[in-house]
Amino acid sequence: MVEINTKVALVTGAGTGIGRAVSLALARNRYSVVLSGRRPEPLQETAALAGEYSTRFLCAPCNVGNPDEVKSLFAQAEKTFGRLDLLFNNAGLFTPAVPMEELTFEQWQNTVDTNLTGAFLCAQQAIRIMKTQTPRGGRIINNGSISAHTPRPFSAPYTATKHAITGLTKSISLDCRDDNIACSQIDIGNAATPMTKNMPKGVLQANGQLAAEPVMDVEHVAQAVLQMASLPLDTNVQFMTIMATRMPYIGRG
Repeated sequence: MVEINTKVALVTGAGTGIGRAVSLALARNRYSVVLSGRRPEPLQETAALAGEYSTRFLCAPCNVGNPDEVKSLFAQAEKTFGRLDLLFNNAGLFTPAVPMEELTFEQWQNTVDTNLTGAFLCAQQAIRIMKTQTPRGGRIINNGSISAHTPRPFSAPYTATKHAITGLTKSISLDCRDDNIACSQIDIGNAATPMTKNMPKGVLQANGQLAAEPVMDVEHVAQAVLQMASLPLDTNVQFMTIMATRMPYIGRG
């Protein structure tokens, strides 16, 4: 039986890493949380990790790049909880770090579908619910990444989509502010997750050398998202950058 609480959040990419940490933090702070991701097993693992808070989760597998699946996801969320207060657009994937001319069209398209189209489709459905619910409004937080500002070598698809997320964030903020919908972006650098497991071993730098990069506890990211989400809707953190202090970002070196 799903426990229904005061506020409702939907988190994409909730089966691992940042999405999992944010989902658990939200549940500990009296949110009901719709866990979304491609595979059901990691979502169920996230819910199990919540212990006494596990009844606050609804596991809802979804490919965010598929419009029909996204519509069904948000319809299920609204049917179960009656409203939506927070969307954390977090789902994302990398392509192999190879020269641009070696990437396949399928690799490019998969990245665009997940990182950009998925964020758009989820925001679109969230806005439709937030505009018509009572009380009206809600909050959308997009995971932008450090790459929304500065690329890594051989990361064109990921970097292009994350730059586009910034434009999407600004557009949602502009178009929806009269509907009491706040939209913000969190840019994360080197949170310790399965996606960054090789960074302490050495990753390619702009000068062509390999160098170890520091990482930070993913729980700090979860607490940052929670802080952004806890603000009243008349207040917004438009952009936040949270990163490992010593990571090569400013100047990428």
